[in-house]
Amino acid sequence: MNHGPTDPTGSPILAPAPWHEVRESKLRVTAVRTFLTAPQGCPYLIVRVETNEPGLYGLGCASDPQRTRAIRTIVDDYLGPLLLGRDPRDIEDIHRLLLNSAYWRGGSLGGNALAGIDVALWDIKAKAAGLPLYDLLGGRARHAATAYTHVSGSDPDEIAGLVRAARDSGFEHVRVQVALPGADAYGTHPSDAAQAAAIANRQVPWDGEAYLRIVPKTLIAVRDRVGDDVELLHDAHERLTPAQARQFISAVEPARLFFLEDVLSPEDSGHFPHLRAAGTVPLAMGELFSDPTQYLELITSRSIDYARIRIPTLGGLTPARKLAAVCEMFGVRLAPHGPGDVSPVGRAATVALDVNAPSFGIQEAAEYTDATKEMFPGTISARQGALYPVEAPGLGVDFDEAVARRHPPTAPLEHDRWALLRNRDGSAQRP
Repeated sequence: MNHGPTDPTGSPILAPAPWHEVRESKLRVTAVRTFLTAPQGCPYLIVRVETNEPGLYGLGCASDPQRTRAIRTIVDDYLGPLLLGRDPRDIEDIHRLLLNSAYWRGGSLGGNALAGIDVALWDIKAKAAGLPLYDLLGGRARHAATAYTHVSGSDPDEIAGLVRAARDSGFEHVRVQVALPGADAYGTHPSDAAQAAAIANRQVPWDGEAYLRIVPKTLIAVRDRVGDDVELLHDAHERLTPAQARQFISAVEPARLFFLEDVLSPEDSGHFPHLRAAGTVPLAMGELFSDPTQYLELITSRSIDYARIRIPTLGGLTPARKLAAVCEMFGVRLAPHGPGDVSPVGRAATVALDVNAPSFGIQEAAEYTDATKEMFPGTISARQGALYPVEAPGLGVDFDEAVARRHPPTAPLEHDRWALLRNRDGSAQRP
């Protein structure tokens, strides 16, 4: 006896087949493969999603230097198998399905794993359409992404010379990091090999008081030497307490920074609304955020000026482009994370968003090694202080597996040392 729904004639109403079973296209995912390699020194995790259409595949970046192998396990054993047989163009549905599949969703490891697949799906979709990825997103809002480079030193004259050299090479925005005598200073590269090795191995402590004494006056002195025809940026890298952050913002005001980055840790982000009273220095925050919702209060309260997004850690291009739209509505600019541990695949996805999003502000642009460029044909490098998207369909960047095998990854704990920072009293300090 039929107990299901019937029409007015009493005939049973048959439930429609699921939409993913009746879509006319037969395009399907046939394999999800991962590759670990380290042409830049730090490990890259590259995801390749293959389809049943010959030659049609997508690449994604799932790189996290500290937990790369754990992320690879998530892709290989959990997310990849869920993808098999699905139409790779149904990105929204797949993203939500994979995000929810863990039940206890979120976190940087899951975000990076999801991002590797998500960006690969966007690459496939754009290739299938015969379009550069930025065109698939809606086209260009600008012809290129203005970028900034990095310099560091201890003496204002030395740093000013490096800033001028960067300016002469085409960069109008330069991030300046300042060395601290006898203490660790993020982003600096001491000329003394022993001191450089000690800092790299976290054998030199962090000294917040020295930072407050030395860095603001050095940045002000650099500004006095280079004038106003170049923008200066600085990264505190989450190392300050809220009280120290207020002091630093007040003290560094005369340097007229383009922005001050990550002056607080994510755990202290609730203090950002109170930093506005300390000075007018523009504030950038977010490279450690792994969930787009972590930005919302800072954006909607207009407590930051720049959102430091990292497409791999946020779960890919799908959530990042939605966050870009929120930033646009509240007058906050994007300042995407772009160090050497984001692969050329991740950079290509980021640049596609940069040139498309009206909310774009500035892009970090680390330099890649020759080995990295050989491994990733089509790698986007800075030209005259800007990053230009590749005009080929998809991301425009490929991956040479043979070259990758020549650059095996480092030991699992090799990059943990980078974050094992301590204070002078021996207590653990955020990096």
